[in-house]
Amino acid sequence: MNNTQKRITSLDILLLAVVIGVLSTLSYHVVTQLNYHWNWSVIPNYIIRYDQVTETWKAGQLTQGLLVTLRLSVWSIIFALIIGTVMGIFRVSPRPLYRMISSSYVGLIRNIPPLVLIFIFYYFLGDQLMSLTGITELSYSLDDKDFPFLTFLFGPIEQLPAFLSGVLTMSLFEGAYITEIVRAGIESIDVEQWEASKALGFNRRKQLIYIILPQAFSQSLPTLAGQFISTIKDSSIVSVISIQELTFAGQELMSATYRTFEIWSVVIVLYFLLTFPCSIAVRALEKKMNRHKSL
Repeated sequence: MNNTQKRITSLDILLLAVVIGVLSTLSYHVVTQLNYHWNWSVIPNYIIRYDQVTETWKAGQLTQGLLVTLRLSVWSIIFALIIGTVMGIFRVSPRPLYRMISSSYVGLIRNIPPLVLIFIFYYFLGDQLMSLTGITELSYSLDDKDFPFLTFLFGPIEQLPAFLSGVLTMSLFEGAYITEIVRAGIESIDVEQWEASKALGFNRRKQLIYIILPQAFSQSLPTLAGQFISTIKDSSIVSVISIQELTFAGQELMSATYRTFEIWSVVIVLYFLLTFPCSIAVRALEKKMNRHKSL
């Protein structure tokens, strides 16, 4: 094991001082020379507000947008992991047809800008798909108060078609990157693992399920976790199809209040509160895995 301790050097202190100096100078110019009148008093009401009618505290518009972002990210991660796992297995399949399908999917999705992908799917494919499956009619016939569990999982029912279109688009986009992560994880497994499991009488499906995929996911877990963080940040792109997530809520409030810097500062903080704990968890996971490997 490597027992070398990391020490803070004079160069580290100098770089830290330079960074602090630059940030302090920038902040001073923003506050004194921007000719902008700050007003933070409007912000708390958009985080949590008191409803005079029901006499209860309710989530403000930014908090509601944060919850939509969280729902969108969780569902996108789940479906992207499923798509990425299946396509990752196809990428290393001995059958040329499976490899061609997976390669075409990855090549197509990764070379289309996500904004264009969202427009194509939402306006051309998503609308037809939601109509064929009856989801559009369902969103018109159901009420949020009658189905609180459904509202908890997917948000307001009247926004269900747009929400599902956003989830499917994000899943396809992120799934292409997860496909390559899974493929690399599978290819990193020693060939002896395949040979040993085959000698024990396992067919290829059982080899993947019981032997290869558990090891591949174990080795790829930090990379997958990093991709999950990217999914949270990439979810802001669905604001263009009027899904009322955090970025969309920020745009609406900015247009209504003209408090540009205050609103976007809070939006940045809320995204940070979502992603930074995940980053800490990823670093802790990497350290734990490296410690086990070194034993």
